[in-house]
Amino acid sequence: MYDINKVRADFPILSREVYGKPLVYLDNAATTQKPLCVLDAMRDEYLNVNANVHRGVHYLSQQATDLHEAAREKVRQFINAKKIEEIIFTRGTTEAINLVAQSFCESQMQAGDEVIVTEMEHHSNIVSWQLQAMKRGIIVKHLALNDEGKLLIDQLEPLISERTKIISVAHVSNVLGTINPVEQIIKIAHAHNIPVLVDGAQSAPHFKVDVQAMGCDFFAFSGHKMYGPTGIGVLYGKEEWLEKLPPYQGGGEMIDKVTWEKTTFERLPFKFEAGTPDYVATHGLAKAIDYIDSIGFEAIQQHELELTRYCMEQLQTIDGMMIYGPLDASQKDAVVSFNVGNIHHLDMGTLLDRLGIAVRTGHHCAQPLMDRLGISGTVRASFALYNTKDEIDTLVAGIRRVVQMF
Repeated sequence: MYDINKVRADFPILSREVYGKPLVYLDNAATTQKPLCVLDAMRDEYLNVNANVHRGVHYLSQQATDLHEAAREKVRQFINAKKIEEIIFTRGTTEAINLVAQSFCESQMQAGDEVIVTEMEHHSNIVSWQLQAMKRGIIVKHLALNDEGKLLIDQLEPLISERTKIISVAHVSNVLGTINPVEQIIKIAHAHNIPVLVDGAQSAPHFKVDVQAMGCDFFAFSGHKMYGPTGIGVLYGKEEWLEKLPPYQGGGEMIDKVTWEKTTFERLPFKFEAGTPDYVATHGLAKAIDYIDSIGFEAIQQHELELTRYCMEQLQTIDGMMIYGPLDASQKDAVVSFNVGNIHHLDMGTLLDRLGIAVRTGHHCAQPLMDRLGISGTVRASFALYNTKDEIDTLVAGIRRVVQMF
């Protein structure tokens, strides 16, 4: 059974008050809270095993290296990558996407070549490619969505041309919660010999990801959105693609031999990991994965689906409520974005905050999507494995109170 009280006990911050009110934390799509097991593991490493990894011959360095590489294997298992060499540690999803954009465009694209993204992407999966467009003259095209917040998949094939070199798509929209049919997108792309990068920032924390079954060529996600520390993330890449791409940055760790005439690079995955990694954070990420595994994705997904469905049902009882994205909770992933009447989303979020309710407001780093929806921003409630229906009741009551004020 899903023991929510036991789960919540693992996150002491959930017991604190804000403005004299019990904290209701519904900003999990931005970042999740961290369980004690993650914090304890990181503190223990700093206290007892702190040494730079890989290059040291002394005991602490070897211990720290073992923990760091054990974390890489943990991640490999977590997403079912074929080889450990396919797991690259980054600072997060944003850096992982930038890595692919820069290295792929440098080696695989020329002026006039195209990348296809979608209308619902996070800025990290738009601006990264636009920077390359400014530098190299590539073209950024986008796949549109319908009024329900679903991608118009039938328009993908006509959008592809002989100049299309890569497709980059969010697994789950951070605004709409839409779960995109990435397997279908990948099948279409691969029929044209086009690789696909999947932004998994909003999927990896919520349901099981199997990169081999999915068939994606690259997959990126962040530790801090799945109960792990900030500043650590993962890029998965198929070995054949990672071998083709040049290094993203230069420095220590990623070299084989350096002379004044030439530098040769280290084998995978180290070719893409210049400098000292955040080896304590990788250990924290591994512990976060252990924590998720201890509860089980099936239980987590069912719990979050019930919360999403309940939230949408309750919100729709409020006059003037506008919910964005699919109205079928089974097609969404623990995210509900909304506006109420003419109340500005910033006003709603600010007043809810005074009631102890933490939600996200604004454009959510998705301004092209806001333009498509014809709005400047939304209020976003997003759920995690520790949230409850009582917290949703508090949210709904808070919204009603704000509506009365206006």
